[in-house]
Amino acid sequence: MREALRGLTTRGRSFLAAAAAAALSALILGEKDLLRVAVLLAILPMLAAVYVGRSRYRLACSRSLQPHRAPVGASARVVLRLQNMSRLPTGTLLLEDRLPYALGSRPRVVLERLGARQASSVAYTVRADVRGRYEVGPLVVRLTDPFGLCELTRSFPSIDRLTVIPQVVPLPNVRLAGEYTGAGDSRARSVAVHGEDDAATREYRRGDDLRRVHWKSTARLGELMVRREEQPWESRATVVLDTRAFAHRGEGPTASFEWAVSAAASIAVHLREAGYKIRLVTDSGIDADATDGGEGLILDHLADVKLNKRGDVAQLVEAVRRRSDGGLVIALLGALTSAEAEMLAGLRGSNTTCVGFLIDSSTWLTLPPESRAEATRAHGASALGLMRTGWRVVGVAHGNKLPGLWPQAARGSQGFAVRATLADTVAGGMR
Repeated sequence: MREALRGLTTRGRSFLAAAAAAALSALILGEKDLLRVAVLLAILPMLAAVYVGRSRYRLACSRSLQPHRAPVGASARVVLRLQNMSRLPTGTLLLEDRLPYALGSRPRVVLERLGARQASSVAYTVRADVRGRYEVGPLVVRLTDPFGLCELTRSFPSIDRLTVIPQVVPLPNVRLAGEYTGAGDSRARSVAVHGEDDAATREYRRGDDLRRVHWKSTARLGELMVRREEQPWESRATVVLDTRAFAHRGEGPTASFEWAVSAAASIAVHLREAGYKIRLVTDSGIDADATDGGEGLILDHLADVKLNKRGDVAQLVEAVRRRSDGGLVIALLGALTSAEAEMLAGLRGSNTTCVGFLIDSSTWLTLPPESRAEATRAHGASALGLMRTGWRVVGVAHGNKLPGLWPQAARGSQGFAVRATLADTVAGGMR
């Protein structure tokens, strides 16, 4: 009751002040009718406080997000369901859901009187242009009486989280050479030229089916040998994201880093739909495998990824090689020096095809002609260094769209060798 009295509005306090003034005047003037008016003025705010106070603790609220994961620029629908659990009807309810600044202003919804045991739902939409994880809530409900004499605020502690993932764009279907690698107990082996007896057997292990015993190999080697299981072949791809802060330029949603994050998400989803086993690696500590939680796990990591001021290429190479088992490596790279380009040669192992989308982050800045020419030469030198180590390099400039660049990733190494030779010739002529 005390808290309800503290919730009296300006109108309610004015009624009490008027009641006190009328009571004092009635005592001075000896007017009983004026005293009755004072009592009436005092009773109304008190009744309003009792009315609002009883309904305050008998409300139930639930919130649902549709969907919980939305891409940048898309809208999500928030549905609030409020139920009156008491036997008394409520007054007008003012609902206000707390939102972070990135999702827009706080929505305020007026809900009319709720009857006993009655429930009602209201909905609003939010839109985020910046990826990340955002908390929606808690919900604040302001309860008022029909006369507006008392207002109490109740905050529901429940919070929902909206994940804003990078924008995913559809990519054309192209054939990427070098993406296959083996799995099973004879990973990445080659078939011997002496025949299947030597290439498809191994020593007997306890629990092996005796029907798989290969008697010819057993007789020749003098120990029990069994046929290997048929080795399945699968497509594997590692998406590498360069998060070094000094390798990217620009600010906000149009920065070069945001282009790289969106490209990583698009490539991961595209290859996942094509049947690849996807792994995401960054130099900031992210190492996620889509087989553990599907492509949603990759997108959730990309929603949170930030620029790393302490990152370097050596860490990136070490993180990729820690679990490398061949297949396809697609890297979204920022500005590189010649030395850093040589470090990336460590990813060119056996059964590994490396494709690098090399971002010329200087194009995200407005530079004078001399600085622009110098930045272009540095970018060309980095691309040439990668090509010499066997990488396939796709140059990226501000304004380029990933669907238009994606077919270049399918070009064979011979074509890239020709380009590297031409680039070397041009660079020599410039010197």
